[in-house]
Formats: sequence, structure tokens, C-alpha cells
Amino acid sequence: MNLNRLDLNLLVALDALLAERSITHAAERLNLSPSATSGALARLRTYFDDELLTQIGRRMVPTPLGESLAGSVRDCLLLVQATVDIRPAFDPANSKRNFTLMMSDYVSTVLMPRALQQLEREAPGITIELIGNENEPWEALGRGEIDFLVLPKNFIRDGHPAEVLFEDEYVCVLWSGNTVVGDEISMQQCLELGHVVARIGKLRPPTIDAWFFERFGHARRVQVIATSFNSVPHLLIGTNRISIMHRRLARVYADALPLKILPSPVAMPRLVEMIQWHKYRDRDPGRLWLCGLLKAAAGGTLS
Repeated sequence: MNLNRLDLNLLVALDALLAERSITHAAERLNLSPSATSGALARLRTYFDDELLTQIGRRMVPTPLGESLAGSVRDCLLLVQATVDIRPAFDPANSKRNFTLMMSDYVSTVLMPRALQQLEREAPGITIELIGNENEPWEALGRGEIDFLVLPKNFIRDGHPAEVLFEDEYVCVLWSGNTVVGDEISMQQCLELGHVVARIGKLRPPTIDAWFFERFGHARRVQVIATSFNSVPHLLIGTNRISIMHRRLARVYADALPLKILPSPVAMPRLVEMIQWHKYRDRDPGRLWLCGLLKAAAGGTLS
């Protein structure tokens, strides 16, 4: 294997170039000048005896070889990164690591406040970045851009390890001044009343409650479509509309808003939220520690 003319930095540059498809944007990602990035591309073209990226109009488009290299180059870099990051032990009290977690605003609201309180006590030097999972969550995990992905079980894709983080159930939530519904709600009322629902991102499948109603043929009167789970409770106030939502989230907002929580008029499957990580991070002690802390926060077993 002749690697005399190809060092790891060139593979890092190739990964950025194939991802950004722009010398300028790749240079920003690499913290290099455009001329240095252009020079790296020239060396890569010589090594592979291929253009790798060609200019078509205002865009750079990968050649067939460049396209075929993208996945394997990213995989190679992730494996190298995981290898050099592994330590025999993890000391949270002195760690300065950054962890990026991708999750819905629902999970962030019901899970992270308690988890962050414990993190401040146990690992004050750790940085947590929370990002929404409305677009390309599986691609972000595969590219190694995030440390953890949290999604419902039926949305998890094979290829990377995952385990149950917590479970939840669905309840009916309505304004406490609702003039139509009393202390219980019938299936007929549920179907007749207007609903407020959350649909997160164009690339995401429907939420589980939408999937359930579609599967069993119950047509709801959807009157309001929100872009986040957290906005749904607010949109019920002062109306006779209802929402089928997560019990954990409903409890958070019932303590702050004039809301009433009722059992769902239809038996729905429990929601199982999974936490997933890249396969190359499976033996990372830092990953194991944080995963354990998040599960303890979800189960209410933190001190």
C-alpha cells in the first residue's frame, strides 16, 4: 500500500471538499485559506489521477470516483477519530469534552433539565450542544456529526447501536376552560373536536399519534399544525381544541398553564424513545458514562 504521497490531512480535506462541494466552504470548515484548500485538491487529483470534483456552472460536482470515495473516506476518518479518542478511563470531573445531542424539543424539555443539573455537579467542564432532529438525523449520525441521536423506536435505522432511553404514553390535553369536554372524553368527541398537532420537519415521518390515527382509519379534524411539540400546549388555551400528546410533556405544561390532562379515548401504543450512537463510539467510556447519566435522568434515579 503506497501512502507516501497521501497523509491524513489530505483525507480530511477530501472529506470536507466532497461534503461542501465548494473550495470556499471547505476552506472555512478546515480553517484554511482557499488557496491552501485548492492546493490540497490539486494534490488529491494527482494522487487519485482523477478530477474528483468538477466545476459545472457555479457548483462543483463530484466525479464518479469522487462520489464513490465520499462514504469510505468519511468512514475511515471516523474510525481514526474513535481510535485516538479512546481512553482506558473517563474522568467526568476533569473532562473538557463536547457532546452533541440531536433530539426533539419534546425530549429536550422532559429530559435535559434534570440531566444538566447532574452534569453541573459531576462534570462542570463538559459542554453539551442540543440540536433539533427535524432534518437528516440518520445522515448526521452516519457522518459522525453528532454523539447521540434520540428518536422513537420505530424511526431508528439499523447500522448503529441503540438502546431504550425511556418510555412514555399518550394522553388527551385541553384547556381547563374547555366548554365541550368534562372530566372524560369520548372517542366521538375526540374525532369531532379540532386538534392541534405537531409535525416536525419535511424529511421526518409523521409523529406516532398521527401514524396511529392513519393506520386505524380514525380521521381527526386537524385545525392547527405546529412546528414544535412545545408550542402545542400554548395553542390550546382559550379554545375547545384538543391534542393527543406525550404525558411527560403534558405534565410539564399543566404545572404552568391552565390545562387539563385526560386519558386518551383510544388505546395507543406506548412511545419508546431510543438513544443511538455511531458504531465506532461503542467502546468510548465517555459515551458510556453520559448515556448512563441520561438514562438515570429519564428514570428519575439521579441523586
